[in-house]
Amino acid sequence: MTLRTRLLRNAAVVGVSTALLGITAPAATGTTAGPAESLAWADCEGATVDPRQQCATLRVPLDHADPDGPRIDIAVSRIPAEDPDARRGALLLIAGGPGGSSLDDPSGKGQKLPRQVRDTHDLIGFAPRGLAPSTPVTCGLDHGDLATSKLRPWPAPDGSVDGNMATARRMADACARNGGELIKHLSTADEARDIDLLRAALGERKISAWGVSYGTYVGAVYAQLFPHRTDRIVLDSVDDPDPTRVARAWLAGHEQGVEDTFPHFAAWASKPGNPDRLARRAADVRPMFLRLAARLDREPIPWPGANPEELNGNVLRQALLDGLYRPSRYPALAELIRAARRGTVPPAPEAPPEEVPEEVLQNVAAVGAGTLCNDVAWPTSPAVYEKGVAESRAAYPLTAGMPRNAMLCAAWPYPPREAPVRITDRGPSDILLVQNERDVATPLSGASRMREALGRRAVMVTVDSTGHDAYLANGNACGDRVVSRFLATGERPDSDLYCR
Repeated sequence: MTLRTRLLRNAAVVGVSTALLGITAPAATGTTAGPAESLAWADCEGATVDPRQQCATLRVPLDHADPDGPRIDIAVSRIPAEDPDARRGALLLIAGGPGGSSLDDPSGKGQKLPRQVRDTHDLIGFAPRGLAPSTPVTCGLDHGDLATSKLRPWPAPDGSVDGNMATARRMADACARNGGELIKHLSTADEARDIDLLRAALGERKISAWGVSYGTYVGAVYAQLFPHRTDRIVLDSVDDPDPTRVARAWLAGHEQGVEDTFPHFAAWASKPGNPDRLARRAADVRPMFLRLAARLDREPIPWPGANPEELNGNVLRQALLDGLYRPSRYPALAELIRAARRGTVPPAPEAPPEEVPEEVLQNVAAVGAGTLCNDVAWPTSPAVYEKGVAESRAAYPLTAGMPRNAMLCAAWPYPPREAPVRITDRGPSDILLVQNERDVATPLSGASRMREALGRRAVMVTVDSTGHDAYLANGNACGDRVVSRFLATGERPDSDLYCR
């Protein structure tokens, strides 16, 4: 897997896991116009992909409300079904983000799928609109604004949001100045309509999908707009579909996600014999972390080469959030905490341009910003965020008010072109949700709201496991068996299931 691909899949880089069409195209309909475009498949560039993987380019309208207007490119990939005689159709792999790509997933995570699924389905990946090598977009943000602890809206140590509002205005202005027309036409509904044009170009009457994290919202919106063009839909690590908040609900979910997951980390960090042990008792880990973050608020430690070039309280809090994404990250988080307690820092992460080209970070950040801000109108009043931050800091001190604070969407210059898609139970019953019980980015509480919204259309498998991404990743054998059986045969549990 290339470094670029790993980065494009990383939802954390855009600040939310971790969220428009023309007014003439109502949210309740997903109708796409025009004849299906054919795809010219060819070998993919890059030595890291499976040699069976093929690539193509799909041309779609910049504005789906103007199908005869300017067009943009969507990069697409596939590995054909391994048993042509048993082929059922196409399985679309939908990445998280916004700002993630599944272009290399047919060669990567797709190969973890059981043979029966790979025999019967073409595995399809794509880079969503705006994300290179699809027609790219950029905001041209300041280098410092690309830091994850800046893209996530951490308030000042005293809880003030003044700095966040200033950052929002600066970043939104950069997107308006450098994003062109494309920045106005990035939204989940746009992506869903692109997917339906891709379905048609593939020659499929219906399409199956495996969406992860933000990809679950994309999958749900597609199933809402095009309910009778869905076959078997898996939503893995599920976003809250709240139509009044959309990405604001995803950001807010982090406060509960951290609370759900931190006890697992604390138990690990206090276990006897653990070389990365931080405390003798699990109950001691939380107060220790809170004291350390408060100390770093007052006395940051210089960290040359990092972005920002200091380890302050918010950088530590962001490191906690990132570290709780999966248990395999716990040792690196513990190393940082131990170093900070000594008043030192570990080696700085390699930063652009040495490790990750800055234009890639710029591209990912712009796609994330455009999608999150175009999906729904965010409040513009600082008072709204001041109130939310204060309430969140009191109830969820580990996240210090960040999940209810102002992102650049608070200063976004473009009103949404349509209302957010409301997820309902209207349509065929062909959706399976799989959700870890402890997930820092998409907590169980938000997944339960998606389950409620889908009603009879869905069944949910809740997995007694920790980490973001469940199926074939951080879940368990029980959950994996249920999802694999559904993708291979269409068989689901009769009712919601808990996998211990």
